[in-house]
Amino acid sequence: MAGDLVPFLLMVLTQVCYAGMNITSKLAMESGMNPLVLVAYRQIFATLAIVPFGYLMERKTRPKITLHILFQIFLCSMTGVVANQVFYFIGLKNSTATISCALTNILPAVTFVLAVLFRQETAETMKKPGLAKIVGTIICVGGAMLLSFYHGHTIGLGGSNIHWTYIDTLRDSNSSTKSNFILGPLFLMLSTVGWALWFIIQARLSEKFPAPYTSTALMCFMASIECGAIGLLVEHNISGWSLQNPMWLVASLFAGILGSALAFFLTSWTIQTKGPLYASVFSPLLLIIVAIFSWALLRETLYFGTAVGSVCIVVGLYAVLWGKNKEMKQGHANEDEMSIAAEEDDDQKRDLELQSYDVLHHSNGNYQVSRGDKQAQFQ
Repeated sequence: MAGDLVPFLLMVLTQVCYAGMNITSKLAMESGMNPLVLVAYRQIFATLAIVPFGYLMERKTRPKITLHILFQIFLCSMTGVVANQVFYFIGLKNSTATISCALTNILPAVTFVLAVLFRQETAETMKKPGLAKIVGTIICVGGAMLLSFYHGHTIGLGGSNIHWTYIDTLRDSNSSTKSNFILGPLFLMLSTVGWALWFIIQARLSEKFPAPYTSTALMCFMASIECGAIGLLVEHNISGWSLQNPMWLVASLFAGILGSALAFFLTSWTIQTKGPLYASVFSPLLLIIVAIFSWALLRETLYFGTAVGSVCIVVGLYAVLWGKNKEMKQGHANEDEMSIAAEEDDDQKRDLELQSYDVLHHSNGNYQVSRGDKQAQFQ
């Protein structure tokens, strides 16, 4: 019981960290913070937080860092951070926190499509797992399109009784900030493509360099330089980089320490303990938490299209995960059958060798006896 409770609580805590990052980041950007500056600070604080883990936990087991490994980590930083997080925060600024979290759930579907294109996955339509992944991908994409381009009427949830004076004042002073419900989802979907590419590259990197904390620290360090350079090209004013605004400081620290370092640590531990599928199942929980906090604190309006599209994305997500889980179980079963068959072949070979040895041994004995008899007869 305790062995199942701890991973469950840790994954819930991880989703709370991601939810808090989305809420605080949305507030920081509504107060005037440039999303590219926020991404750069996130990588800086994440690097400072992850480096101690990489040094302490992998200093004895860390493989040699070669130029080829560094190049792969560079590709991870360009896809998993620059493409993923830059597009994500721009999309978050131009949409709502609820839509942003809903669209992140199309990640397994996008990863499946790219993996098929890179020949790391197969799309077998004649088998249930393959068909589930294909149908789930179609449902995810359909839900994303519905969520992005159709709103419909508002769902009346009533007004929130929670009134945080600081947030109310902040939002009133920046009431001119408007969302772009076409540009925002578009950037969010591009963010998911970058994230999916990172998964494919990271899978190859993990085989050659099994030191996740070190590789993540190096990735965040490279991304700090890359995102910092991009941010400086867009935001020239020193005031745009100042963290004297409390909301900007909180959002940067939250995104870097809790949204990156702690979330990565908890997710990695859970994957090692319960497997990657277990960790993936909790991603829709983020959507629920963010939807509640967005309604309560940010006064977000929930549209019918957003709700239906989110449900479609979650259904498609679980269809893809179900198909992937079935394929993994079948793969393990096939490996077990092959290992059993190999053991049986080895046993048969050993039996044949023993039989051959016995036949040879007895033949030699009979020859000697018959030869002795002949010698006796000859004498």
